[in-house]
Amino acid sequence: MKRFAVILIICLAALSAAKDLKTSYISKYSGIAVNEMKRSGVPASITLAQGILESASGTSELSVKGNNHFGVKCHRNWKGKGMYYRAEKGDECFRVYNSAEESFRDHSDFLRYQDRYKPLFNLDPSDYKGWAEGLRKAGYATDPAYPSKLIKIIEDYELYRFDRNIAVEVEAPLEIEKPVEVKTSAAGELVNIPLDRTVYRVNGVPFVYAMEGETCESLARSFNLFKKELLKFNDMESARELVGGERIYIAAKKKQAARGLDKYVVGPDESVSMWELSQRFGIKLSSLCSMNGKNPDDIPGEEDVIILRK
Repeated sequence: MKRFAVILIICLAALSAAKDLKTSYISKYSGIAVNEMKRSGVPASITLAQGILESASGTSELSVKGNNHFGVKCHRNWKGKGMYYRAEKGDECFRVYNSAEESFRDHSDFLRYQDRYKPLFNLDPSDYKGWAEGLRKAGYATDPAYPSKLIKIIEDYELYRFDRNIAVEVEAPLEIEKPVEVKTSAAGELVNIPLDRTVYRVNGVPFVYAMEGETCESLARSFNLFKKELLKFNDMESARELVGGERIYIAAKKKQAARGLDKYVVGPDESVSMWELSQRFGIKLSSLCSMNGKNPDDIPGEEDVIILRK
């Protein structure tokens, strides 16, 4: 009986110590997580729960020696320091940061700038359950219990309180609107838009999706634009028949991406040209190439980091 009591006391002490570690971690890093939520849109509750789980509340070897709180590996595009650590596939290289804050920032960028995580940013920032499940579906972790582990940490420590009343400063990648008129940057005149045509905005620049059989000339005419204007807006050298569903801007693109969209990481098996990226993010092709030392026809390689904003 005494032995059982001793074991129980030891277990309770261990649980209490683990709880104290988590509480201390939350107190220490919640401010950084909230700032990252404002900057990137990643819920603070998710960031804190992942940090607690991945770093053993800041006690893991990776977090102590390398300030790596999220187990982010080096990958081909990493230019900083690395440390080798035994993982599932043997010794692997993990990123080393100068501070925990750098690790938190890199974690936010890791999620925000990879296509496979894009659906997460369509969720409400307070939907921590959707985020937890979405991370697993996107391949962040192979453990089928990963979402339930995150959710338990969030609910046990009420981490959802850090998601409340936070104004996310980053502009949404796609802002859907249907305006009646749009001012072009060419002559500063108002362009009448057909009411039966939906106009979208990305990076604050209006565009439409081309319909099958449409040409540069016909599309320009429908928006009372000169053909040369439309070609210039879209960095196109000559007029051609447009592909159905192709994004065509009806005003000048910007010199850099929306605030918060600092870079883009080319995904696995993705083949995308600099022109296609300029159309995707609403950036002038010449500006995008200049920021990255690329030519308009260049096709970046897998995991290449494309700077979108300086």
